[in-house]
Amino acid sequence: MNLSTPISQVPRVGPVYQKKLKRLGVKTIQDLLYHFPHRYEDFSNVTPIAKINANQNCSIKGKILKIEASRTWKKRISLTQAVVEDKTGAIKVVWFNQPYLVNVLKKGDSVIMSGKAGWGKDGFFLSNPAYEKISLDEKFSPTHTGRIIPVYPETEGLSSRWLRYIIKPLLAAFANSLADPLPEKVRRENDLLPIKEAIWQIHFPDSLDLAKKARARFSFQDLFFIQLWVLKERMRLAGEKSIAIPLNLDLVKRMVESLPFKLTDAQRKAAWQILKDLEKPRPMNRLLEGDVGSGKTVVAALAIINVVKAGYQAAFMAPTEILAKQHFKTVWDLLNKFKIDVGLLTGKSDKFYSRKLKNQEIEISRKKLMEKAKNGEIQLVIGTHALIQDKVKFGNLALVVLDEQHRFGVEQRAKLLHNSKGAIPHLLSMTATPIPRTLALTIYGDLDLSLIDQLPKGRKKIITKVIPPNERKSAYDFIRKEVKKGRQVFVICPRIDPSSRAKLATGQEKKGNWNEAKAVKEEYENLSKKIFPDLRVGMLHGKLPAQEKERIMRDFSAKGGSASGGKNKIDILVSTSVVEVGVDVPNATVMMIEGAERFGLAQLHQFRGRVGRSKYQSYCFLFTDSPAKKTNLRLKALIDSEDGFKLAEKDLAIRGPGDFTGRRQWGIPDLAMNALSNMSLVEKTRQTAKEILEEDPQLKKYPLLREKVSNFRERIHLE
Repeated sequence: MNLSTPISQVPRVGPVYQKKLKRLGVKTIQDLLYHFPHRYEDFSNVTPIAKINANQNCSIKGKILKIEASRTWKKRISLTQAVVEDKTGAIKVVWFNQPYLVNVLKKGDSVIMSGKAGWGKDGFFLSNPAYEKISLDEKFSPTHTGRIIPVYPETEGLSSRWLRYIIKPLLAAFANSLADPLPEKVRRENDLLPIKEAIWQIHFPDSLDLAKKARARFSFQDLFFIQLWVLKERMRLAGEKSIAIPLNLDLVKRMVESLPFKLTDAQRKAAWQILKDLEKPRPMNRLLEGDVGSGKTVVAALAIINVVKAGYQAAFMAPTEILAKQHFKTVWDLLNKFKIDVGLLTGKSDKFYSRKLKNQEIEISRKKLMEKAKNGEIQLVIGTHALIQDKVKFGNLALVVLDEQHRFGVEQRAKLLHNSKGAIPHLLSMTATPIPRTLALTIYGDLDLSLIDQLPKGRKKIITKVIPPNERKSAYDFIRKEVKKGRQVFVICPRIDPSSRAKLATGQEKKGNWNEAKAVKEEYENLSKKIFPDLRVGMLHGKLPAQEKERIMRDFSAKGGSASGGKNKIDILVSTSVVEVGVDVPNATVMMIEGAERFGLAQLHQFRGRVGRSKYQSYCFLFTDSPAKKTNLRLKALIDSEDGFKLAEKDLAIRGPGDFTGRRQWGIPDLAMNALSNMSLVEKTRQTAKEILEEDPQLKKYPLLREKVSNFRERIHLE
C-alpha cells in the first residue's frame, strides 16, 4: 500500500464505510491522513477517583468491578451501568442507549475512561464516557481516552471513534514516508513543524500547543499552494499573446458625452484602468467590483465600443437568460448610436435576435446568428453559457465580459478562444459582491482589481428595518400603501417548496422548538389569497421553465395595457434568491426578506440593491424569528451601513470564509478556508510564494513542491 492506495484496500474499511467516507471526500489513504480534526477534547489529565469533582472533564484508570444492562421503567431507555475502582476509590459509570457494551466490557477488565463527572443520588458518576481496555502492567498509548482526543468532521454512521481507530495505524505505517513539500528555508523562516511531526501532532497531539502548531503548519501549506498557483497563473498570462487594442480617446469621449448621466470619478478611474490594459499585447485578466447600481455595465460598454470600433469582436456572458436579455437591451441602448450589430444567444429557446443599424430588433435563426458571429458580422454577442458551446465560433474575438462569473476558469475561457491568430481574448469580469482583501489576495490573486466605490448622485438612502413578528401586520399595511401609490414589492424566501424546508434548531433540539424556513410556494398562497387578495401577486423561482421565468419578470417590469388601466401587471413578486443578481425594476420600492438570518450580509445587501433604483424612496424589511445574538449583530450591521465593501469584511469576520464563499464552491480544505480571514498569514504566504517564484519561476529546484501545487490545483476548483 502507498498514499495513493484506494481506501477500499485498507483493512476494516468495507463497502458500507467506503460510501460514508466518500461523502466526506475521502477516497485514498492520503485523503484519510489529511482528514484533519476540527476540534479536540482534553482528557489528558488522569485523575484519581477520590479527587473527582462535579462537572469536571476527567479521565480515570482502573478495573471494572461490575457491569450490567437494563431498561428504565418509565421511558424504557436502555441503560448500561458499571462500577470502576482504582487505588483511591470507586465510581459509578452510566451509558445511555449502548446495551452492546456488556459484550465489549467485562468484569475484571482494566480500562481508561474519559468523560464528564456528574452528581446523582448515589454520589458522583461518569456519564457516557469514552473507554479503552488496557493492561495496567505495560506502557499503553491511548487512542480514545486519557489524552487530547481528536474530534473529526463526521457523517451519519461514521464516528470520530471509528476514524481514530482507522487513522492511527495508517499514521504509524505512513507518516515517516511522507516527503515534505515545503522547502527547508520556508519552514525555518516561518517556524513551521516538519511534516512528519505535524501530521502526528494534528491527529494525536501531545499538547494543545503542539496541536495548534500542527494546524498552523498545514494552514500555511495550503494557503502557500494557493498563492503559488495564482501567482504562476499571473506569470503564465503575462507571457501569453493577446491583441493590443489602441485607445481611441475621441470615440470614448463621444460615448461618455452621449450618456444621459454623468460618470462618477470611480467609473472614470475603472474605465481608464481597463482601456489601458487593453492596449497591452498580453491578455487582461481584470475583475471589476462595484456595489449594486454603481454602473459597472456602462464601464464595460466603454471597453466594448473601443474594441469593436478597432475591428474586433466582443462577447458578454451572463449567468441567467433573464439577465442576458436585460443586458442585451441595456447595452444596446448605450451603443445603438455607434452603428454596431449586437446579437443575443441563450440556448433556452429556438429563436435569437440581432439588433441592426436602425434600432430595429430582427428575429433570426440560431444557425444564422452563429454564422454571423463566425464571419465577424456581429461585433458583440450577448448570451448565457450557450456562448461556450463548441458550435459557437467567433471570427476575431478580442474581449470577453463576464457578469457575476468572476472565477470563470481557464478551461472555459479557452472555449471562447476561436481567434485564428491564436491570441487569448482580454477578460473583464464584473461582480456586485464586494470581495474582502484576504480573498482578493488568495482566491482572486490572479486577477487585477478595479473598484467602483461610488454610487451615482441623487440616489436616496434605502431605509432598512428589522421587523419582529409582532410588527408583521404593520409592515403589510405599509406595503399595501406603497402598492396603492403605484409602486411594486419584492418578497424573498429561502426555499421553494414547504417539503424542502430546512429545520434548524434554535436552541435545545426539543419538539416544537424549530425555526422553519419560509417557502416561496406557501408564501405565494398566503399573500395572494389571505393577505393581499385584491393585489396582483406573482411567483418566481429557479425550477420554473425559462420562458415562464422570463414572462414573469417581463410582467413585473412592465405596466399593463389599457385593459388594466395602466396598472402594474404584478404588484408583489414572491421569489427565491434568483432575483439576487442583476434584475432591474426601477418601480420597485420595497424589498421584504423572510428568514433574513439565513442569508449572508453580502447577499442581503444585493437583495436590498434591487430597490432604490429610481427617484422614489425605497425600503428593505428584514423578517426574522431568530433570537441568536449573531443574527442581531449581522442584521444591525446591514442597517448601519450601505457600503457593500465594509459589509463584506464584516460578513467575513462574523460568518467566516466557509460561509462567505461556500465551501463546496471552492473545494478548499477547511484549514485553508478558515485561515482566509487571517490577513497576516495571507500576506506572509503571498510574500513567500513571490520570493520562491522570483528565484525559480518553474519550481525546477523544488520538484515535489511543483507536483503538490499541481495536485492541489486539481483538488480545488477556483472557477
